[in-house]
Amino acid sequence: MDFFSIKSVFFTLANYPVSYIEFTGSLAGVAAVWLATRSNILTWPLGLINIILFFLIFWQVSLYSDVFLQVYFFIISIYGWINWSREQKEHIPLWRLSSYQRWITFTVTVLLTLMMGFLMSHIHHVFPDLFENPAAFPYADSFVAVTSVIANTLMAKRIVENWILWILVNLFGVTIYFLKDIIFVSIEYLIFLGLAIVGHFHWRREFFAQHKLETK
Repeated sequence: MDFFSIKSVFFTLANYPVSYIEFTGSLAGVAAVWLATRSNILTWPLGLINIILFFLIFWQVSLYSDVFLQVYFFIISIYGWINWSREQKEHIPLWRLSSYQRWITFTVTVLLTLMMGFLMSHIHHVFPDLFENPAAFPYADSFVAVTSVIANTLMAKRIVENWILWILVNLFGVTIYFLKDIIFVSIEYLIFLGLAIVGHFHWRREFFAQHKLETK
């Protein structure tokens, strides 16, 4: 048995073969996101397990934007772990973006999505030895990758709007992974969607409670 192959079946769910790597990575991911909604620092080490396993999954199904995304996730998760560790000692507050910063975020997301989508749609021609198959859903997958990068950066910096971006990421992710027939991952992103909504309201409540204390 090859634990890291999506062809190594752990169990079957409604005629869908769930691999060991898909099950373990998804379980770690759900736990990490739930902990993030509670501002729990253990979100980062659990997230690293999810990131490593999903890197291998996405490589095997030719979602190359997501492959590159996991490399970034690994780096920003180390940063987030360190930053949140400092927050426990110094009590770093939650923040919100200004209207100007929101427009900048939107513009950067759109431009980077178009650029990355174009690159991913041609990457199998540029690097045929590394990428044998054409990228699947290059622009939609690039949107997931770009928006996830921005959302995870905002989360690491404890900025409330990260959850709005995660909601968008998860909506796209549910669809893309279902169409790529990695159903268990698609179900995981549906759970992520619910958790992102919960996380948004939880962090907003925490932010406004913090703001009231500051104004007293």
